[in-house]
Amino acid sequence: MPQPIPYWHVDAFSAQPFGGNQAAVMVLEEWLADDVLVAIAAENLFAETAFVVRDATGEADWELRWCTPTYEIALCGHATLASGHVLLTRDAAGQALQRVTFRTRQSGVLEVVRAGEDYELALPAIATAPDARANQAEAIRLLGAEPLEIHRSELGYNIYLLTSEAAVRGLAPDIRGLEKLGKDQFIVTAPGTATDIVSRVFVPGGGVDEDSVTGSAHAALTPYWAKRLGRTSFTAHQASKRGGDLALRLDGDRAWLGGRCVTVVEGVFHL
Repeated sequence: MPQPIPYWHVDAFSAQPFGGNQAAVMVLEEWLADDVLVAIAAENLFAETAFVVRDATGEADWELRWCTPTYEIALCGHATLASGHVLLTRDAAGQALQRVTFRTRQSGVLEVVRAGEDYELALPAIATAPDARANQAEAIRLLGAEPLEIHRSELGYNIYLLTSEAAVRGLAPDIRGLEKLGKDQFIVTAPGTATDIVSRVFVPGGGVDEDSVTGSAHAALTPYWAKRLGRTSFTAHQASKRGGDLALRLDGDRAWLGGRCVTVVEGVFHL
């Protein structure tokens, strides 16, 4: 007999369908084999599928894992926000929940809270430092723009500061060339026009040529821009084809990412 798995398709960091970043959210009774999780994610064919199981340890409400169509990853912001949206809007004894926590394998305990019609997602703030490594010259050549400065985290988040939003939007990077540099994130950013900051994010070595809206990248952009702007709260837009809007807030060692979610499909996955 096929095993029915509750399934949601959510557009995260968007107030309407067809915007933001797509994620599948699937609620499991227990963990399936690792290769089965990846196979389900390949069937869904989104950048990430989020899987949740009730947390038996009591450390959090749920356990959470994320898979791309080819492998499991350590952190995914938009699929976590989507998971929070799904779980906070499910019927909970007739009461709307305001907060949900997730225990993850490599990124600690994550939290999503309801904030009116929006949600806020708490991720570990990712610190970056100026980077002058010689191999950045190749990345700059492939991106096709000379940055004002480069910051990098040892976790593989590379931030390239450009002069303007127009420069960010006008980039036409050599994606296949960037793919050969590994699974790093290549984050280009600049002051925004309608928002405080703007960005685009490329992860071709990880299977995502250009991501629609990247939560983990904004976990690095939040402390980076908080220092540059001299304040802890500001607005952001990721200028991908789908586009997405975020409200960013730095609180100690946590980056809070605010935004809306839209459920596009709700159904059952038959395994």
